[in-house]
Amino acid sequence: MRLAVREAMLGFKRAPVLSALSITTIAFSLFAFGLFSLVALNIRNTLRAVESRVEIRAFLAENAEAEAIAAAMGDIGGFKEVARVEYVTPEQALERAKREMGEFKDVFEAGFLPGSLDIRLRDGFRDPTTVKRVADRVRTYAFVDDVRFGEEWVQKLYSIRNIATAAGIILGLAFAAVAIIVIGATIRMAVMARSREISIMRLVGATDGFIQRPFLIEGFVKGVLGGALALGLTWLASSLISRYFIRTEFFDARLAFLGLLGGAVIGVVGSAVSVGRQIRRVL
Repeated sequence: MRLAVREAMLGFKRAPVLSALSITTIAFSLFAFGLFSLVALNIRNTLRAVESRVEIRAFLAENAEAEAIAAAMGDIGGFKEVARVEYVTPEQALERAKREMGEFKDVFEAGFLPGSLDIRLRDGFRDPTTVKRVADRVRTYAFVDDVRFGEEWVQKLYSIRNIATAAGIILGLAFAAVAIIVIGATIRMAVMARSREISIMRLVGATDGFIQRPFLIEGFVKGVLGGALALGLTWLASSLISRYFIRTEFFDARLAFLGLLGGAVIGVVGSAVSVGRQIRRVL
């Protein structure tokens, strides 16, 4: 292994321009992938923020007793899907309507709005089927006149999230495949430049594994360096977009580390594929 590492480092010294070109090419390939990932991350966070506003509102009958309301709140709060239940009095409902729909303030001056139970759901339980199931359970209480949860809006939000997730996976895999192809091409150039050396190593009895190992290490190092450069470029792009256009959220430490690890894995995979093919041609 020590010899393989030394050979990999010598590969950088023998062809510094080619190595720099390889790292730059890898960086820009991963940079494109990083930009897409950044967009996907911010779309996901935006959808999650919108999804967190999904709630069920149960309007109560005028003659509903306080004891019955309190008991129902305890029951509903015990549902595994429910995060929080709040009782809104008729007076509070009227004040909220005036505040949220100020342009119709005169309409509410002498109006009456019923009290309600506002039910917030836990993360992971906001899909249309679950929301409707909870709403149907709440509707069974005798003092509940009506239950609203914006069924059509919830359906559309869930559809958008599913489409965004599927598109993210497909395009992410496509960008990763392109990065592997580009990295493989750069490693193949390095192998071709050392084809005579590889032939001599083979003639003196070197195994395929021994020959491939330095290239795999070289691909790993190039992948890490290219990933670090791509991460820096993505951060710069995120900062510029946040400063001059819209505020964006950058990757956290865990995602940044996964990006570097992904660059290393792609570098090794690209090296393994290209080296295997090229060695067969050389030999």
